[in-house]
Amino acid sequence: MPSRRSFLASLAALPLLPRSGWAATPVQLALAPLQQQIAPAQYGKTDLWGVNSSMPGPTLQARQGDRLKVQVNNGLPQETSMHWHGIRIENAMDGVPGLTQAPIAPGAEFTYDFALPDAGTYWYHSHAQSVEQVERGIQGPLIVAEHDAPDVDQDLVLMLDDIRLMQDAAVDPVFDHPHDMSHAGRMGNVMLTNGQIEARYPVQQGDRLRLRLINSANARIFALGLQGLTGWIMAYDGMPLTAPEEIPDQLLLAPAQRIDLIVDVTADAGEDAFLVQFERDGGYAQASFPVSAGTKSTRNMPAPLPPNPDHAITLGNARSATLRMEGGAMGGMRAAEWQGETQGMRSLAQAGQFWALNGVVGRPNAPLVRASIGETVKLTMVNDTAFPHAMHLHGMHFAEVLPGGGLGPLRDTLLMMRGETRTVAFNAHNPGKWLLHCHMLSHHAAGMGTWVEVTA
Repeated sequence: MPSRRSFLASLAALPLLPRSGWAATPVQLALAPLQQQIAPAQYGKTDLWGVNSSMPGPTLQARQGDRLKVQVNNGLPQETSMHWHGIRIENAMDGVPGLTQAPIAPGAEFTYDFALPDAGTYWYHSHAQSVEQVERGIQGPLIVAEHDAPDVDQDLVLMLDDIRLMQDAAVDPVFDHPHDMSHAGRMGNVMLTNGQIEARYPVQQGDRLRLRLINSANARIFALGLQGLTGWIMAYDGMPLTAPEEIPDQLLLAPAQRIDLIVDVTADAGEDAFLVQFERDGGYAQASFPVSAGTKSTRNMPAPLPPNPDHAITLGNARSATLRMEGGAMGGMRAAEWQGETQGMRSLAQAGQFWALNGVVGRPNAPLVRASIGETVKLTMVNDTAFPHAMHLHGMHFAEVLPGGGLGPLRDTLLMMRGETRTVAFNAHNPGKWLLHCHMLSHHAAGMGTWVEVTA
């Protein structure tokens, strides 16, 4: 397996999460500029924005049922906020400026205080000027442990990302390039896993690993595979599957999605196992696992992870809505409503707005749907554009409605390919105003966001 071309990166392994290491409250998160070695050693350090002097920020660790209190101190030159991605959180703590809170001004602080009802793999990231702030480093993992965790030899968080660097290893400062905003989004030329280059994770033959994969990239869809590892998918977006699924030859991980895997090391001692990222010209090592001799024998399929609290989805009397994605390059959208007026595509493009949902650019004054607490909402999403979109719902998880009326696994982010029509449903169990947007961050900035309201 080849190592990454020029600028492809991996991470330093995190140990099995110790029982003594769960985050105490309050946690201090200081956001500030920093320099970090992203490019190979012959290049200089890169000016970034980090959390507690690192990019990405520290792994926050807690137990299911805990309450997490985090004070965010904004040392950035911009307003900011922090979103706790995938947590079924109290609405006032969701971290969306203009919807759930005022932005945190430079030099100011804000304390988030919220319960953690679900175990699983989550993450935190800026939700203000996110195209720039997330790419520069305002992001980090949030791991909520089960009370009865699976028996593994290592529990590894792999935060997959990309970043766009120029020849001098500086971050490309043009975050609103019209091509990025109107096409597939801002793609980096440097692949990262926890912000470091070509990290290796020593393992033994026969080891059982829990791999927590998080896609924190601006827009990149990671196509992933395994070599020298075999195992099962245990959870999507923090929500455990009722039964483990065998890992296919290729996994797609859209921006903001997470997948929990349990894998066994099958490579021989002296070889390397790999997490592989596939590109058009072949596969490249996203993470490497040098294998030494071990004594463990082959183990059986693991038991499912303990289920999280259930909020039943009842399709029979669901409230229905449709969300049509429009616009972008080659999309054929001629006009849309923006700031209360219908404007042609030329005017919208000049203002940096390229996308619409149901004919409206940007977050509208009225919600897409207003539901009573406990009501089931069925949402049909139509991708009438030439590009994929990672549609993320805050505050709740949804399930795809399958042909025949069954439900797929719970998720908080759904990858919608061009031309697709798919229907999801969710129990509106969490009161408040909840954002629904494309997590290709340039798409959201260029118009692709709406919201739903759950009334108590």
